[in-house]
Amino acid sequence: MGKKDKRVDAYIAKAAEFAKPILNHLRELVHKACPEVEETIKWAFASFDYKGPFCSMAAFKAHCAFGFWKAALMEDADKLKGNQQNAMGHAGKIKNLSDLPSDKILISWIKEAAKLNDDGIKLPPRKKIEKKDLVIPDYFTKALSKNKKALKAFKDFSPSHKREYTQWITEAKTVETRNRRMDKAFEWIAEGKGRNWKYERK
Repeated sequence: MGKKDKRVDAYIAKAAEFAKPILNHLRELVHKACPEVEETIKWAFASFDYKGPFCSMAAFKAHCAFGFWKAALMEDADKLKGNQQNAMGHAGKIKNLSDLPSDKILISWIKEAAKLNDDGIKLPPRKKIEKKDLVIPDYFTKALSKNKKALKAFKDFSPSHKREYTQWITEAKTVETRNRRMDKAFEWIAEGKGRNWKYERK
């Protein structure tokens, strides 16, 4: 038998009102299509395990997302990947129940994903990408040096944390956006927080 997790109950309860019926419906379909599924929380999202990572759902401010761990191996891989261009999950941005594929399609996807785990089929190993040396712009270094607390914390950060902040700031389209991001970054850095601290496991 499947196993529900009270943390998923809490996750749904804290979601925006528009998201609750979507999350409850997805949850119901996952349990219907894979009765032995077990719920959990991973990466701050409601997730489902069945003989390993399986699928997950998430609620954001204006939409929900639903995705599969092994979507790349599924028959609708191209379609699922196409949907992911507009959202984190594989069903596109879900703002209401009508945005979801039909229950028949969703159930077929869930069953296919479960069969991949049944058959022990694994994702191919990821290709190693050589990381380029981190180059921190002079304007960032100069501004950071004026905040002693943030400067000290930044120096103690891991290379990945430094890279995340640097990329976020250098990707700003305008100087105004860049300066706003730096102000926010220095605030978080001084508190010892990584760029994606909101999504890190507590």
